[in-house]
Amino acid sequence: MSRVLIENGRIIDGAGIAPVDGSVLIDADKIIATGRQADAEAVGMRDLTRVDATGMTVMPGLIDVHCHLAFDDAESNSELFFQRRNALSALVAAYNAKKLLRAGVTGILDPDSTFENMIDLRDAIDAGVADGPRMSCGAYALITSIGGTAGRMIRDSGITGYYMAVNGRDEIIGEVRRQIKNGADWIKVHVTGIVPRQAHKGEMCAWSDDELRLIVETAHDLETPVMGHCRGADATRRAALAGFDLLFHATGMDEAALEAVIERKIPIAPTLTFQANMADFGPKIGANPDLMKLFESELADSAETMRKAYDAGVPLLTGSEAGFSMVPYGDWHYRELEVFVRHFGLTPLQAIQCATQQSAFGLKMLGETGVVAPGYKADLIIVDGDPAKDVTVLGKPGAIRHVMVGGALKDLSPLPPRKPIPGWRVASIGRQLTRDIAFGLNATGGPIDVEELH
Repeated sequence: MSRVLIENGRIIDGAGIAPVDGSVLIDADKIIATGRQADAEAVGMRDLTRVDATGMTVMPGLIDVHCHLAFDDAESNSELFFQRRNALSALVAAYNAKKLLRAGVTGILDPDSTFENMIDLRDAIDAGVADGPRMSCGAYALITSIGGTAGRMIRDSGITGYYMAVNGRDEIIGEVRRQIKNGADWIKVHVTGIVPRQAHKGEMCAWSDDELRLIVETAHDLETPVMGHCRGADATRRAALAGFDLLFHATGMDEAALEAVIERKIPIAPTLTFQANMADFGPKIGANPDLMKLFESELADSAETMRKAYDAGVPLLTGSEAGFSMVPYGDWHYRELEVFVRHFGLTPLQAIQCATQQSAFGLKMLGETGVVAPGYKADLIIVDGDPAKDVTVLGKPGAIRHVMVGGALKDLSPLPPRKPIPGWRVASIGRQLTRDIAFGLNATGGPIDVEELH
């Protein structure tokens, strides 16, 4: 399919402009005209495929800048660290990539992966061997021996799951160079981590300022950007001062951290979909109430600073953290837009701009995709509904009618069902069975609380 005319649609351009009715003309992998110009140029074109978008919205595809395709909806770090196999992990990720297309996602940044095998999936998609969104990716997430979010499960050196512990100047330089040589588009750093004995303090910065600068200098010398997982004001400020190019989360910023980010206009991907899902739907999965309150407070505490950053010109990008059971592939990629509207006070069009034009930064394709305009890649979706009025339309089953990546219309027919993979998941025997759970309050043989058994 070389030339396509999408006609009779409502166009959201992704650049924040109010929707307009009109057509979009595509030749090969690019948009060549929109509106009346598209209709005029289409007249007399041979081999033209027409797509009727009457009553629907034509817009850039969603770009998810925090999606872990290799994690396969993991329920625990133990699964990722000890249950997975390299080739099978990549094959399963290729299956899951198709779920993203069906959710209207045309591009992702995969920050880190087990066996760093998403570099291979990216190359397979680029070569047409596998089908999926555009991808950019990191390799292993760099940590110190006390970094990461899995405490003593992480080895003091070398690889644990999707982490690479580096100790000292030589290891840092060597690993950054190795990842770039092997094809990493980005270098990922877990700037913060949890120290088990001090977990009550939350995540702590696990690097010195010199180490953070060394990572950035080494990567930038090889023209590769650096992204950082940062929670807390201290880590966010230090990563900003060290020259990081993209910050994940950046929650809990104080004035000094916010000033450092604003001064450098460092894009932030808050990636609060996980927290929003836990806060809104935690009771349905039996989540711990204290954990739910923690995530609710993280959302509330982040709203003001994120809005200040946005108003000061800091790009906010959208990421789902898909790859964990709380945010399964295909279901929640629109949800970060809802967070931006509901919690940060952005308009739907502003949130869409964050998820398209701005998030193209994560693909290293800023100015090349994410906008419906001549010269941009034809990475488009056609939506039954008007996301300019309600971004949750993007998550309604069946609302994504067509998906196009590089001018090619994608197959959105249902995927074949998956069967369980032996040894792939960590078996669970369920919640702790106390007498209170088994027999009721104080184990007196009173009535059973049925809700407690779910």
